[in-house]
Amino acid sequence: MSPVLIEQRGQVALLRFNRPDKRNAVSDALVEALEAFFTAPPKDTKAVVITGEGDHFCAGLDLSQHKERDAYGVVQHSQWYHRMVGRIEFGGLPVVTAMQGAVIGGGLEIAMGAHVRVADSTAFYQLPEGRRGIYVGGGASVRVARVIGGDRMREMMLTGRKYDAEEGLRLGLSHYVVPQGQALDKALVLAETVASNAELSNYMMIQALTRIQNMDEASGLFVESLAAGLAQTSPQAQEGLRAFLEKRTANFGDHKK
Repeated sequence: MSPVLIEQRGQVALLRFNRPDKRNAVSDALVEALEAFFTAPPKDTKAVVITGEGDHFCAGLDLSQHKERDAYGVVQHSQWYHRMVGRIEFGGLPVVTAMQGAVIGGGLEIAMGAHVRVADSTAFYQLPEGRRGIYVGGGASVRVARVIGGDRMREMMLTGRKYDAEEGLRLGLSHYVVPQGQALDKALVLAETVASNAELSNYMMIQALTRIQNMDEASGLFVESLAAGLAQTSPQAQEGLRAFLEKRTANFGDHKK
């Protein structure tokens, strides 16, 4: 059984974690499937939606598949996970998550690599590593801390605190909360909207913003100017401005070059 189901819906690829009996817990096979998809996504895909089969998005690492490793082996495994989530965040495709139920540990780390996050009212967030005698290894120290702050994340890990959907929205763990069962529909609508943007503009937003946050002010402003220069002199930008002045919907697909 494939750990990730892939369905093409026009220009949007829908990925479903396919281990509902395990609350879609992360296995090595799931990491391999995600890495393979984002390394070579289907041609003409303009956006991606990630969700989970059943009642949960992803309950973190499957501890039943835990393998004994020495310190070096753990470092290598962690860096493999980092590469996979990095491909989600920086692969160039806008990624939207539709989250329900458990968004825990490694599942939260995957979600934080996405660019737009939709949760339904059943979603809850947790980093229980402190209660397991381990430490996060899939990028939460950077991506979760970047959103909610290192101090709050530390408390979350030390106590095993659980945040519900509304609390997660206020903290920034999601951007939208919708009624139970409606997260996927909302995510697909948002993915279609994002997919209709100019590709270069989307690419610059994906690639530049996170990196700018890690730069000093002068460097960040310079990179912003470079990104603006590349995006705003493209044929797609010219089409977007013409469409605005002519009061019509821009057709970026005909203006890629």
